[in-house]
Amino acid sequence: MLDPENWTDLRKQGHDMLDDMFDYLQNIQDKPVWQQAPNDVQASFQHDLSEQGQPLSQLHEQFMQNILPYSVGNTHPGFMGWVHGGGTAVGMLAEMLRAGLNANLGGRNQIPIDVEWQVLGWMRDLFAFPDDSSGVLTTGTSSATILAFTTARHALSATSKPLAVYASIEAHGCITRALKIIGMDANILRKIPSNDDYQMDIRLLQEQIQTDQQQGIQPWLIIGTAGSVNTGAIDDLSALADIAKEVGAWLHIDGALGAIAMLSSSIAPRLQGIEHADSLAMDFHKWGQVPYDAGLVLIRDGEQHRQCFAAGDSYLQRESEGLAAHSPWPCDYGMDLSRGFRALKIWFTFQYFGKKRLAEMIEHSCALAQYLKTHIQKTDHLELMAPVSLNIVCFRYIGDGSRDDQAYDAINRAMICHIHASGLAAPSLTYLHHRAVIRAAIVNHRTQINDIGKLLAGVQQAAQACDSIPHERLEFS
Repeated sequence: MLDPENWTDLRKQGHDMLDDMFDYLQNIQDKPVWQQAPNDVQASFQHDLSEQGQPLSQLHEQFMQNILPYSVGNTHPGFMGWVHGGGTAVGMLAEMLRAGLNANLGGRNQIPIDVEWQVLGWMRDLFAFPDDSSGVLTTGTSSATILAFTTARHALSATSKPLAVYASIEAHGCITRALKIIGMDANILRKIPSNDDYQMDIRLLQEQIQTDQQQGIQPWLIIGTAGSVNTGAIDDLSALADIAKEVGAWLHIDGALGAIAMLSSSIAPRLQGIEHADSLAMDFHKWGQVPYDAGLVLIRDGEQHRQCFAAGDSYLQRESEGLAAHSPWPCDYGMDLSRGFRALKIWFTFQYFGKKRLAEMIEHSCALAQYLKTHIQKTDHLELMAPVSLNIVCFRYIGDGSRDDQAYDAINRAMICHIHASGLAAPSLTYLHHRAVIRAAIVNHRTQINDIGKLLAGVQQAAQACDSIPHERLEFS
């Protein structure tokens, strides 16, 4: 009933749509990173649902004119805001195949589930998790964290003591949200200050745990960060693993940004200790360049994980053969019974590019971050605000130093908006030491040295526009 009346016409239209997306990706560097949508374009998406459908060609034209030019811009090599992956043409094609197949991976006897198990096996090996560990693909680290914390609570031995959770002050906000979602009081979270490298301060963590234990509070969760959202800092995961073992706490690693760097032999040693985690949450759609959305949770105790989520509903009964065979199913390890085949785009990405090429891409991002760091350090009017641990560079415009911090906060905020409007680059705003900071997260595989140059040019133009320092004194190295 909903199939096309003319498959030949649909085929031609589909090829046109695919060609347009190939052209878009091939020439994306010639376009602005981001541009504000005009009011009339925004208004065009406020009309009521029509009774009759529209031709596919018209919808395609509307997409090209009113949607594609006004997206967030993370496919562009100049996008350095937040931590958004750039995706790939290969991943896009995999998404097309996935949509055509339209498989539901909640369960059943089907090869798409074997693809997901293979992806999970690759990650189990990459992070040196035991063979009987388990996992499931998710929308991202936020949902993966909810599954990890739910499993940790399920595994918790009966206790009448109040519980405590420990994470760096630099940890992602999904930690607090996950605790709230699973019904825990967010006040049990102890935010441990960071050291000069923006890692969780191990000494202060130990002191807080000791204080809690003296007050009859039981350490429940210790959360390590492998690539913090602000600076890319990696906590001392080995030290956290030792402390968790000593106090009997569950060790969870937030690897949304940095865990995938285990692919790089030069970066992997800095992630030592991740193999001792009780749970790990990570994303493929950031540095892994897989199209959105694609995350993962790994749980060391696979049986605890299964017991936490497996249901005995009559309509989910398993058989030894037929379509109801092939147990356990992905729905036994998470919240979703209806699940898309997101494993396919991960499988295509890893199979096509291979471990070596993905590792080189990650290392290239880090090299560009160091390149940007060097230029900032050579520029009198800019100040590096944090060590460059991975691929995130935090810096601040300080002009000639004649204004106070609050004035420069306002200038830096205005500069970021100016850079966005210029279309040259798209950094983001964050705060370090209570100061407004320009943050460049170099995640896109398309980003090259000339894109770093465009960012610096955008900073220079923004400084000239937002501060009164004469032009000749704003020449950046």
